[in-house]
Amino acid sequence: MKRAAVIGAGFGGLALAIRLQSAGVATTIIEGRDKPGGRAYFWEKDGFVFDAGPTVITDPACLKELWALSGQDIATDIELMPVMPFYRLNWRDGTNFDYSNDDVQLRAEIARLDTDDIAGYARFLEYSAGVFHEGYEKLGHVAFLDFASMIKAAPSLMKYQAWRSVYSVVSGFVKNEKLRQALSFHTLLVGGNPMTTSSIYALIHKLERDGGVWFARGGTNKLIAAMVALFERLGGTLRLGDPVARIETLGDRVTGVTTAAGWTTEADAVATNADVMHTYRDLLGGSRSAQRAAGRLARKRWSPSLFVVHFGIKGTWPGIPHHMILFGPRYQGLLADIYDHGVLAEDFSLYLHHPTVTDPSMAPEEHSTFYALAPVPHQGKFPMNWDEITPILEKRILDEIGHRLIPDIHDRIVTKFSYAPSDFARDLNAHVGSAFSLEPILTQSAYFRVHNRDPQIDNLYFVGAGTHPGAGIPGVVGSAKATAALMLEMK
Repeated sequence: MKRAAVIGAGFGGLALAIRLQSAGVATTIIEGRDKPGGRAYFWEKDGFVFDAGPTVITDPACLKELWALSGQDIATDIELMPVMPFYRLNWRDGTNFDYSNDDVQLRAEIARLDTDDIAGYARFLEYSAGVFHEGYEKLGHVAFLDFASMIKAAPSLMKYQAWRSVYSVVSGFVKNEKLRQALSFHTLLVGGNPMTTSSIYALIHKLERDGGVWFARGGTNKLIAAMVALFERLGGTLRLGDPVARIETLGDRVTGVTTAAGWTTEADAVATNADVMHTYRDLLGGSRSAQRAAGRLARKRWSPSLFVVHFGIKGTWPGIPHHMILFGPRYQGLLADIYDHGVLAEDFSLYLHHPTVTDPSMAPEEHSTFYALAPVPHQGKFPMNWDEITPILEKRILDEIGHRLIPDIHDRIVTKFSYAPSDFARDLNAHVGSAFSLEPILTQSAYFRVHNRDPQIDNLYFVGAGTHPGAGIPGVVGSAKATAALMLEMK
């Protein structure tokens, strides 16, 4: 393979392109938006920098490896700053739980909830280490192209009861309900319902304990910029502001891409970091096998969407940590409303991102940057007009933050804006406005997820959240490693 085209400059597309370019493949990335990043887009407003996300960086080793491929050092392009605590979990009764990999502090936090659960947590940690080894270290960076590969992995998955949910497994180790929530909420960061997502995803706990939680100085957007700098230094080409309109095919092969502006390029292989439904349904409209694949995808379960309020305020808040989870009054019931019933409930839980407590440069002096994120049903389950809902939900979310953390929040706001499911659908071509692509349940994982290489068009490849292993920075960077290995084997 001499030439490759990669559609989309998200984390997955950039990581794949770096791997290909490092191996000597002339690679062009075609990105439809005016900036690279995909879901890691950003805005600058009134002196504030707002990252769209993702904002939780784990497993920095998978990122450092991209630079090491060409004998370079990630520190040349970006500084990764440790975040401690990883998260502060807060309940409406005033309970706080600081979650980290500091064993002494973490055991003290558990003891404040229930001393009887300290031993149970130790057993959970042992379990998490096991699934981390089997599910991430052994399987997270290799493609599942046939059912035989799934059968081969099955004994390990069954050993850890992969058919059970994360919440179910956690509940077998600890009894305190708040601790159960603290040890199971992580699946929400990759689009999974703790009540239904396979227990294999308990590996996230071990991933964070070993690798820590990090933040890129200047924001996630600066990490994207660093990846672009590395890619271009290697000789790669990034084309912005002109979305791919069509993947060209000849028989059962792709031959290149054509953009909305009419620009074309030929390629020995095409990899897409675009939404998997958009790729099959829209970009491959002339392929019968692609249309059949789109029909199958339409029947699958898609992760929920998000409603995000970005706001810049007067004042600094050293007492509010970088990452907070503000739990609402319900846990299981709220999750059922979001994932199953398609109900925009009156209550909600929030992820609060406060980057200026780590890096004050992301706001003007004596000001702070925040965003508050609430999981909401995707548009397939809740097909409402978000232009009407946005101001109502935005105010309710800011009111909740005011009630729990910043009493005069409305008086302090300098600038604000919201991002809704309709924006995910419009800006990212996300099917039903899903924020994380396919829901990560067992029957939509590994072999049952969109394959890293299409089974019918053998020089068409997939990278990113919709393919194996799934969403989150380690997931999509892992998908790039798996996909690159397949592409570099191509004759």
